[in-house]
Amino acid sequence: MILKLIIFAVAGYFIYKFFGGKLPTIGKSKAEKKLDEDTLVECEKCGTYVTVKESIIINGKYYCDECAAKI
Repeated sequence: MILKLIIFAVAGYFIYKFFGGKLPTIGKSKAEKKLDEDTLVECEKCGTYVTVKESIIINGKYYCDECAAKI
């Protein structure tokens, strides 16, 4: 009985490590990730709003494509 428990514990540990040490989540992480990509941020130089996905980060500040090309 104890041997079975040890075998299941070891198997569970290896499965846990196989998935990167994180338990899989259902639903919330995908919605939060999509929300982060669609968040609007202001360009530091011209003040226009662009999504985080479309912006370029330089020294921790968000810039639109046109302003980032001028820097």
